[in-house]
Amino acid sequence: MYIIVGLGNPGKDYAGTRHNIGFDVIETLAQRANISVIEKKHKAMIGKGYIEGQKVVLVKPQTFMNLSGESVREVVDYYKIDETEELIVISDDISLEPGQLRIRKKGSAGGHNGLKNIIAHLGHDEFQRVKMGVGEKPKGYDLADYVLGHFTGDEKKVMEKAAAEAADAIVMMMMEGVEPAMNKYNKKNKVE
Repeated sequence: MYIIVGLGNPGKDYAGTRHNIGFDVIETLAQRANISVIEKKHKAMIGKGYIEGQKVVLVKPQTFMNLSGESVREVVDYYKIDETEELIVISDDISLEPGQLRIRKKGSAGGHNGLKNIIAHLGHDEFQRVKMGVGEKPKGYDLADYVLGHFTGDEKKVMEKAAAEAADAIVMMMMEGVEPAMNKYNKKNKVE
């Protein structure tokens, strides 16, 4: 079983923002697999089903980004999974170009408060993640304002393709392992 967590903030105000790209990838996976992410449980919206014959729990924490670990800890404990092998977390990353993916087996939070809180609640940083590039904040911008801002028209198209590519990468991570997915998707060029 895999628990796939897309990070974001709850509520209409945050829909379509850079910080909510994790929610967008969860929605992409849910639509493809015909899974409804509507059950309120573990401080999250969750949906259970199968992707390529693999049992999955899709999770959108509703704790707000900085407290994502509370929800992740509850889900991991409830389903008794090995989070080093069966947890995949999707987050935004300002150090990557819009649409660029970076898959990791483990690692630091890299300044991302959602990942920082998950690491604090799990007590380690050894879980798989898919980082979604949202672009660097422009000079003079407040970081919070930037990540809580909406994508431009052109960026929206790029990010829709990137969400689809991230969904493909996650399926590959589950079916073939994280290494092949890293080799295929951790390339410099962004989605065309």
